[in-house]
Amino acid sequence: MPIVDNAIYRGGVRDAHPVTLDLTFEQLRSHGGFAWIGMYRPTEEELRTVATEFGLHPLAVEDALRGHQRPKMERYGEVLFIVLRSARYLDAPEEVEFGEVHLFIGQNFAITIRHAESPDLGRVRKRLEQSPELLTLGPPAVLYAVFDQVVDEFQPVVLGLENDIDEIEGQIFDGDAKVSKRIYKLASEVMAFQRATHPLVDILRGLDESYEAQSVDLELRRNLRDVLDHSLKAVERADSFRALLQNALTVQSTLVTHVQNEEMRTLSAVSIEQGDQVKKISGWAAILFAPTLIAAIYGMNFRFMPELSWTFGYPFAIGLMLISAIVLYIVFKRRDWL
Repeated sequence: MPIVDNAIYRGGVRDAHPVTLDLTFEQLRSHGGFAWIGMYRPTEEELRTVATEFGLHPLAVEDALRGHQRPKMERYGEVLFIVLRSARYLDAPEEVEFGEVHLFIGQNFAITIRHAESPDLGRVRKRLEQSPELLTLGPPAVLYAVFDQVVDEFQPVVLGLENDIDEIEGQIFDGDAKVSKRIYKLASEVMAFQRATHPLVDILRGLDESYEAQSVDLELRRNLRDVLDHSLKAVERADSFRALLQNALTVQSTLVTHVQNEEMRTLSAVSIEQGDQVKKISGWAAILFAPTLIAAIYGMNFRFMPELSWTFGYPFAIGLMLISAIVLYIVFKRRDWL
């Protein structure tokens, strides 16, 4: 349902709950107060109806319809257009889900547009309705409360990412082959978290300066500074997470290289050992080859062969076999083949 909640506040309390936007506009013009219209993925027609009534700038309306905007704050006359990126940690898949909320803040209206399940703006409205003294400040109070909710929802994300990084450190030293993929995935989430948190610092500082110039309630400005302080802590944690993941990736690469080097050394040792065995086999084969060659020649039994009728022919052949074998043995031994 695009219109999540639609109410008019006067004197810090909900004074009317119109069932249509037309009634909201009519009662706002006739009785004053300020309207807070909460929308969830509104259609173009619904958003342009609101834009026409409150004079919203076409460029801001186009951004709100399209979504996927970077966090920013822009002023169009007396209307503030603010884009915030929310985040929440999902325990089951162990991943971070990012959302987006757009705010139009004018003198007598606050329009909040969500494009995801977070932040929980219903909780924001309930909290403000329980604090009439804050609601009496009008749309700036809504702006503060939404900022506060977005930043508060960063804390579970920080804890979830911290736990994931601790698990990764264990996986690295356990030799888990899938850890590199998880590091890259987590690094991507951390960078997205940085893109959600970093711009908040400049936005909140700019808002504080603007509200100070407009003499907005001091207590509200103090609350915004508290949100700024929490934002700075989230930024610092996000930056530290990215550094830790870079170090983890370096350590993982070093360990993988070390394992590969060990495997190469093992293969080299095996190759050397095999080479030694081949040399020994080749050496003994050569030693046996010479006597075998001589015996084969004299075993041909041709009628006319040298030394066949010689008295010392047999001893000569045996001696030649032994000498050749001994000479080859000495040669191979000196070359460490045997």
